[in-house]
Amino acid sequence: MKFEVAVLGLISASVLSISPGAVADPLPLSPVWHSQMPDGPDTTTKITEQYARSVARDAYFWAWPMINIYNRRLAFSQSPKVGLMNGVLPFAPINSMAMLSDYVKADQRWVACPNQDVVYGAGVAALEQTPMVLQVPDFGDRFWVYQIVDIRTDSFAQLGAMYGSKPGFYLLVGPDWKGEVPKGITKVFRAKTNTAFIVPRVFLDDTVEDREAIQKEISKIDMYSLGQFDGKIKEHDWRTLPALGSPTAEGGSAETKWVFPETFFKQLPEVMKDAPPLPGEEARYVQIGAVVSAAERDPALMAAMIEEAKKAEADLIDPLLQFRNWGVQLDGHWSTTNNNAAFGADYFTRTAVAKSNILVNAPTETKYFYQDLDANGRRLNGASSYKVTFPKDNTPPVHGFWSLTVYDAQHFFSPNELGCYSLGTKNKTLKIDDDGSLTIYVQPTSPGKDLETNWLPAPAGDFSLYLRAYWPKIEIVDGSWTPPSVRR
Repeated sequence: MKFEVAVLGLISASVLSISPGAVADPLPLSPVWHSQMPDGPDTTTKITEQYARSVARDAYFWAWPMINIYNRRLAFSQSPKVGLMNGVLPFAPINSMAMLSDYVKADQRWVACPNQDVVYGAGVAALEQTPMVLQVPDFGDRFWVYQIVDIRTDSFAQLGAMYGSKPGFYLLVGPDWKGEVPKGITKVFRAKTNTAFIVPRVFLDDTVEDREAIQKEISKIDMYSLGQFDGKIKEHDWRTLPALGSPTAEGGSAETKWVFPETFFKQLPEVMKDAPPLPGEEARYVQIGAVVSAAERDPALMAAMIEEAKKAEADLIDPLLQFRNWGVQLDGHWSTTNNNAAFGADYFTRTAVAKSNILVNAPTETKYFYQDLDANGRRLNGASSYKVTFPKDNTPPVHGFWSLTVYDAQHFFSPNELGCYSLGTKNKTLKIDDDGSLTIYVQPTSPGKDLETNWLPAPAGDFSLYLRAYWPKIEIVDGSWTPPSVRR
């Protein structure tokens, strides 16, 4: 009793000794406090179906772009040799590359929003297996850029005309690589994930002469393992590539399906292992990991999560195909993004871009402007005719090139009598109006023989317009230039 009174007295004296407004010194933490804080959820705890559904829905939206790239990697791993998938798209085994020799054909459905301004290449690197060497030839004054992204679709290397990149050999290495860089390598780029997607783009004028002239330059584009590097340029005539079959079920008029709710949560742990958490994502990783682990032990729980993923695909993902539903809003109902290939923790924009036009360049490389609506907010549709007029000296300000492309409702080319899907820098016969302006006619029928050089044939039904500005000037980068309205 005397001890208790003494302790109370000490406490009272301590409290009374604090002056009004003063803050007492914090009490020291218990020596065992840190050891009592778990790193994540207790995986032996039973969880409710509703909670698992909640985590599944969030994880599905967040990881959708990564699973998309992961399954494209699996598709490339089934390529028997370097060639053209369905005779249309560059297709090569892992850790190698294929190149087109002309514009991409109109009937491909592997990648939404293709362009007919550049010659494309494509390759997938598995950097956990080996570092990869990229060959960069001398392109002279021709615009070029290599898009190099990780499994998150974030860029980790800068190679292109806008960077002043020199011809030579460049090395891509994985996050844990500690080898020796051999002599002859110009620069090393380190990825944050072991999966990398490499897509060269080389500008091509729409002329017979340039189609021939570009072959010598693109013949020196290549990608191969470090073990194959000997300091000598390897050359290919990409016009001779064989046609290969497709390892995927085609999507009809829509993009080939790359994300499947039924297998999503089986693939997710492997993808998360490849893409370590960004700063601040640690809790997300352990939460998702715990729920997926619980579902692996409980088939009913897994079934509920798959069902929720299917709902998320319909409710959250599908609406992102429409450009008007997202993006930075601009005058005239155009929209854009400011952080392509640098998404970081901007999960919404990353997934929106992945759904509508995956594998876009970084903002310093290309600025993209999206349009679903006319000047009055009505949906663009092939039942009407439209004009896009650039005032005198006010076409997109670029160091590289620009183009305006028309896509159908699924963001692909719709065959037309001219075989014309975009107009811009590559076209040398565009007619200028008497006042110095440039008008492009987007409509289902000819605007007249004398104006057909400026005609973008519109497909039947709803369609979208897409303006690309490669190597944009500061007026585009800072937002002071935006595209003109689309007038019906």
